[in-house]
Amino acid sequence: MRHPLSFAGLLLALLIALPLAAQQRSSLDYGLVAQEIAPGAYVIVGLREDFSFDNGGNIVNTGFIVGRSGVIVIDTGPSRRYGEQMLAAIRAVTPLPVVLTLNTHHHPDHFLGNQAFPQDTLAALPETIAGIRSEGEGFNDNMYRLNGDWMRDTEVVIPTRALSAGRQDIGGRDVEFLALGGHTAADLVVVDHDSGTVYAADLLFNGRAPTTPHADIPRWIDALEQLARLPARLWVPGHGDVSASLAPVHETRDYLEWLAGTMRDAAEAGMDMTEVFALDIPARFAQLALVDTEFRRSVVHLFPAAEQAALSGGRRD
Repeated sequence: MRHPLSFAGLLLALLIALPLAAQQRSSLDYGLVAQEIAPGAYVIVGLREDFSFDNGGNIVNTGFIVGRSGVIVIDTGPSRRYGEQMLAAIRAVTPLPVVLTLNTHHHPDHFLGNQAFPQDTLAALPETIAGIRSEGEGFNDNMYRLNGDWMRDTEVVIPTRALSAGRQDIGGRDVEFLALGGHTAADLVVVDHDSGTVYAADLLFNGRAPTTPHADIPRWIDALEQLARLPARLWVPGHGDVSASLAPVHETRDYLEWLAGTMRDAAEAGMDMTEVFALDIPARFAQLALVDTEFRRSVVHLFPAAEQAALSGGRRD
């Protein structure tokens, strides 16, 4: 039989726990480790979790490419502290200067580390720059609420260099930019032709349910079709493990097609949002991290438009 903890015992437990918690908060160490996945191509793999006070927003994959004369940084993480620790991880690999710092899209875990990098190297697609300008401060405020002290001194720094699609030599590396979209209005994909590595950012998820706050699913699926045609040896998703196969492309597309079909069918059947929340998720998606949570969020994001489409086009019998 379990006995309730006495008040004195509870007080002692709290006195022990508080210094430990304070020590954890004071360190605020993301423990970033750069993995070389191909010659000169690196990734820092984030956790397959949601934002929290425990992980400080370290749920994203960031990366960098080391050329003969400089470094290309791909996304800067969720906070100033992450950006600084990412730069330290780069410096542990090479003393070469950062010549380009990319934000693949305007979600906060991909650009709020910009402060740590030379401002004249910050670059993104024009629509991403506009998104950071219009929504960045709101994102930053929300990240403070979600991640607490990890966000201290983080400020929004907007890239000033507008990118366009194309292939070029950067820092002594053969790199190509693809200007796609679907996860957001503008999603940058970086292809390192020297190693055959594709940094697909959040167009690609691996072992984690996709997020959809700005999603255009038909456009996203079209982007995945374009990715599948690339001559790639390694795929770096925005969230989840690096893959040597097209499996994450197929997984992401399968989930998105199911999600879009589910929203359409539910709306045409006259279901309300509460009923859609209660729908079963197919067993083939059970291994996806946070699938229950992300499905409910996606219902909020996507179902109103599906309802409107059903009302405009009529319902099936």
